Amino acid sequence: MSQAFARRCVDAGLGGKIINIASMLSYQGGIRVPTYTASKSGLMGLTRALANEWAGQGINVNAIAPGYFATNNTAALQADPKRSAEILGRIPAGRWGQPAELGGAAVFLASNAADYVHGTTLAVDGGWLAR
Repeated sequence: MSQAFARRCVDAGLGGKIINIASMLSYQGGIRVPTYTASKSGLMGLTRALANEWAGQGINVNAIAPGYFATNNTAALQADPKRSAEILGRIPAGRWGQPAELGGAAVFLASNAADYVHGTTLAVDGGWLAR
């Protein structure tokens, strides 16, 4: 999708914004999720590589790396009292993120305020990676 979008931007002589969805596991190994971790780590690398390729043509490529959010994907973790307590014990905010809290990062990366932001992965994780 990124290639198809970038091709249209270049052909039209316009810039554009690509926002990938990485993960906090793009930065660390995780537990019992090696394929997920590998794919999200690869996406973070791809974000950087495409940013290098297309920044000069006015195309910004960045990513958002969500931490632990209250979604169907984390329902089993939330329901496991031991694992949920371990996770919440490491998050400085002390709670699971809500999906709506990703919107601000997306709006920023899609806006003119981020015109000079290329190849960045913005963590939205309640402070998890700061620990």
